[in-house]
Amino acid sequence: QVQLVESGGGLVQTGGSLRLSCAASGGTVSSYAMGWFRQAPGKERELVATITRSEGVTWYADSVAGRFTISKDNAKNTVYLQLNNLKPEDTAVYYCTADPTGSHYYRKIPGSYWGQGTQVTVSP
Repeated sequence: QVQLVESGGGLVQTGGSLRLSCAASGGTVSSYAMGWFRQAPGKERELVATITRSEGVTWYADSVAGRFTISKDNAKNTVYLQLNNLKPEDTAVYYCTADPTGSHYYRKIPGSYWGQGTQVTVSP
């Protein structure tokens, strides 16, 4: 089974940027539809971005569209999430997720696998 390790989170001010990384092992990112979801206390879990395994088609939640960008580097077996123009409401633990087919994403839920997450905190 694929293992996922997120990194790159931190504390930034409103309007700042971060780049999150998701390193995969035990499997290749090219074999999965990849994505990111986030969880904040008192809020519903939210799928924020996905990318298909072959076509490279991306999808974004309305709340982050235009500000976040998902990408992957097959050579490094790593998926990224670029977070720009951050807002306090973006504060959450961000999780990388992998799904064999991407079918979970049609239901706006995480894939079959996910990592431990990385904390993103945006101050006003």
